[in-house]
Amino acid sequence: MKRSEEITIQYFTFLDQHIEDVVSGNVPEFMELSEIAGELAVSHTHLTDTIKKEKGKHPCFFYDEKIIQKAQAMLVESDESIAEIARILTYDPSNFSKFFKKMTGMTPGEFRKSHIK
Repeated sequence: MKRSEEITIQYFTFLDQHIEDVVSGNVPEFMELSEIAGELAVSHTHLTDTIKKEKGKHPCFFYDEKIIQKAQAMLVESDESIAEIARILTYDPSNFSKFFKKMTGMTPGEFRKSHIK
């Protein structure tokens, strides 16, 4: 396996675990990309260049995408308020709604309503 593939796998594995750690309260907030690079023992620039080369987009895109996927799952699978989900994900509720709408094209409330069974 190429080193770039190894770094990419490590990055995505780290993101999944880190997001779960934030949601469960094991860590107080999301790490900056430079902190994640440090945890993976590579420079911020090397991590960015590697992910862009391997996946075609900046690592922040995938970080945000995974946070949104977690938020979507929480909106569908729990009856926590949107404000509480925002808090769990370390967002101010209004900023969370703006971020969610920017990423998905709908507000968290619209998303939840569209997925009620």
